Amino acid sequence: MSDLALAWRQYRLERRLFWRNPSAAFFNFLFPLIFLALFGSIASGNQKDLNIIVPGIAGMAVVSATFTALSYNITALRDMGVLKRLRGTPLPTLSWLGGVMANAVTNAGIQIAIVIVVGHAFWNVDGLAAPLELVIFLAVGVGCFAALGVAFSHVIPNVDSAPAYVNVVFLPAIAISGVFYDVNDGPAFLRDVAQVLPLKHLIDGLHAAMVTGAPLSDNLGNLAVLAVWGAVGVVFAVRGFSWESRRS
Repeated sequence: MSDLALAWRQYRLERRLFWRNPSAAFFNFLFPLIFLALFGSIASGNQKDLNIIVPGIAGMAVVSATFTALSYNITALRDMGVLKRLRGTPLPTLSWLGGVMANAVTNAGIQIAIVIVVGHAFWNVDGLAAPLELVIFLAVGVGCFAALGVAFSHVIPNVDSAPAYVNVVFLPAIAISGVFYDVNDGPAFLRDVAQVLPLKHLIDGLHAAMVTGAPLSDNLGNLAVLAVWGAVGVVFAVRGFSWESRRS
């Protein structure tokens, strides 16, 4: 079997395992929708705020399905010795990793589709103002946060500490990057921090693609920041990868 065929089989296995875990399905699909329903209801009648919240929730969904999920899952697999056993099988590393990351990409795609449909149906947010730009930003954004998720899993010492490590990055990032509000209305210090973080640039790109329909040429800076963060994530994901548990 070719490496690509093995990656496809691994992907199919990951999809089956995902749907056999109801809690994973809940946090991957319902969690962003709960935030969308909550903040969308609060901003109901204020189209300006809704145009900010819906792309913001879409950006948060990408991070949740890629960075958060991969950080947790790879740490758990490493800590339980699954990665060590996989290392001893004939399955190529790239095929396994390709299947795992393709599973995260699929979850992100489903979440974004749900957010677009709900945002359009209930809050009059177009969602597809610039479809090609939307696909490009989602592809780069998903790749960026997937790579960062794998890289960040190397920092987490064991599965017991994974929630604390992930949330200490995830929660401040969504609070600073303008998921629920216009980051330009925040304090100057937070605006400066948000400019460094990749999530803010993903949200800006999604806002352009989902709401304003601005051409890609107007958002090349946001795309470049995501690409740079993604490249950094790939480097550290590869350099720091460990098959062994770090428990003593």
